[in-house]
Amino acid sequence: MKKILLLSAVLMLSACSKLTSENYDKLKMGMSAEEVKTILGEPDNCSEALGTKSCIWGNEEATYIKVSFVADNAATFSNNGLK
Repeated sequence: MKKILLLSAVLMLSACSKLTSENYDKLKMGMSAEEVKTILGEPDNCSEALGTKSCIWGNEEATYIKVSFVADNAATFSNNGLK
């Protein structure tokens, strides 16, 4: 019974993923980090270097969206494995 509940929970969470090509297409240059978070939710990881901040949603080894910010404005986007 526990396995069925766990499987159901995993399926429900994966169906609610914000890592979609539709959401990726909503991202625009110049958006603030908060505007991006409104579309994608909280990032899984962020790093900062030389005045830029890069955030990733998902897993770089599989499905992800990566956004780089300069002065809190979206500057570059990349993705992999979106459906």
